[in-house]
Amino acid sequence: MAMTPKGLKLFIIGLLVMVLGYVLMTGGGSDDPNVFNYAMFDFRRIVLAPVVILAGIAIEIVAIMKTSKNKEDK
Repeated sequence: MAMTPKGLKLFIIGLLVMVLGYVLMTGGGSDDPNVFNYAMFDFRRIVLAPVVILAGIAIEIVAIMKTSKNKEDK
């Protein structure tokens, strides 16, 4: 297998972190198109969610680049 078990675990964790970021980004819409909802411009959707998604991408890069140091992981 190309990835080590630790790398695979990191890969799954990174995927879950990215899904969490997308979940944080949801919501804030309005049922009435004539009413503007300012909730879609709050801190969670504009700052927190993209930072969480970028952290998940960074974890994915580490998981892909991680190499085995000892024979037990191979």
